[in-house]
Amino acid sequence: MPRRPTATTLVAAAVAIGLAACAGCFQSPTSAPDVWPSGARGDGVADDGPAIQAAIDAAGGNVHLPRGVYRITAPLVIDLERAGPTSISGHGTARIVMAGAGPAIRLVGSHRGSAAPRAVAEAVWLRERMPCIDGLEIVGDHPEASGIQADGTMQMTLSRLLVRRCLHGIHFVGSSRNVVISDSHIYDNRGVGIHLDGVNLHQMNVVGCHVSFNRGGGVVCRGGEVRNLQVSGCAIETNHDPAGPPTANVLVDSTDGANAEVAITGCTIQHTRSAPGSANIRIAGPSRPVADVAELRDGHVTISGNVLSDTQVNVHLVHVRGATLTGNTMWSGVEANLLAEHSTAVIVGPNNLDRNPRYAREEAEATDAVILRDCTDCTLSGLHLRGGGRTEAGIRLERCDRINLTGGTILDCDGAAILLRDVTRSQVSGCVVRDDRPNAASLSVRVTGGGENAIIGNVLGRPHNIDPGTAVVERNTPGR
Repeated sequence: MPRRPTATTLVAAAVAIGLAACAGCFQSPTSAPDVWPSGARGDGVADDGPAIQAAIDAAGGNVHLPRGVYRITAPLVIDLERAGPTSISGHGTARIVMAGAGPAIRLVGSHRGSAAPRAVAEAVWLRERMPCIDGLEIVGDHPEASGIQADGTMQMTLSRLLVRRCLHGIHFVGSSRNVVISDSHIYDNRGVGIHLDGVNLHQMNVVGCHVSFNRGGGVVCRGGEVRNLQVSGCAIETNHDPAGPPTANVLVDSTDGANAEVAITGCTIQHTRSAPGSANIRIAGPSRPVADVAELRDGHVTISGNVLSDTQVNVHLVHVRGATLTGNTMWSGVEANLLAEHSTAVIVGPNNLDRNPRYAREEAEATDAVILRDCTDCTLSGLHLRGGGRTEAGIRLERCDRINLTGGTILDCDGAAILLRDVTRSQVSGCVVRDDRPNAASLSVRVTGGGENAIIGNVLGRPHNIDPGTAVVERNTPGR
């Protein structure tokens, strides 16, 4: 009768099977599925650029950088049309030091069409789709060194990166489609963290990233034609240079372009109040309409569920159409929490603009105001604002038309709680407006100039001052 296997023999057999199955894990570099750069030393001294470039050119797939410091003096170029599908990975332990001018890694593709399947050539699917760069640190060691540059890519995916001490962190030029940037740290760069530089780019997700201390701005789109930009779940802060030109932690500037359809959701975005013209979020459309169109076109922006603080303006909209702000928490806006200029169809829903007593010194220097200037057809509903100080009013409407301010709670503001100056065909209704501080001397509502307005059905805890003929004033509940 055959002997039953003992526990020892069973364990030995399992170990043997496991070792056989994992043999591939211990292959030498020459037999591994990844290509290791032959001749690269990774000692931070030698120029490893030629060896890594040779590996990219020969890889036909994956380039793996083992743990080490790889100094290069010229860009590593991934010509996707020639190299085929390519990835570079460092598993979080490889550092590239760019000691020359230009990007450490330049990706070049041939795709110039839309993201629609019918617009993508079969050759792009075969050789260029979804280039991946993962698990690398890139450090600049030259005044003109940048991190990664991309042009003509389709479905480029960047993940688990640290890019620092460069000019720009991630730089887009030309055109690209369907970009994902995730789980990365773009930190302490002299220029822009993620720079969309006059680019034609549709469908881009920036998710779960830390974009901070980049002196030219955090996520910046200037010129070009960008659609469907989504920034979500990120920590974005201190992307200003107090001695440099004004920028923003998130900036979409269409002055020389046509950018629209942007979502900024679920982020913490903050600092730096000391930088002149600083903003946490700035959306700027063209300063004049397109020649054949008599109305604003660019914008269509959603800003929701963010925590915003400690800049000159928390949210700045200028020449924007179709912006929606809801569910945000804002404080320490030195000039304003929200400043909208020359904009239309701006919808401001419930947002919390309460002062933050944790930062008493900063709040003492802030107005935390909401200002609409030269705007039309806007709705402010359910807004909670407390303690607008150092300004004429907590909510200020200037030279606006067809504005509906309703259902707000505006408390303890210096000056006036609500000011309408040269406003027409607008309404303030259903708001609770009170200032119950000891010795308060504020006004509830001030209206000067304009006409055809209505101040109806509010709780007004302080006196109002409304110029004759500017507004119908009725059914308001006075306070004591």
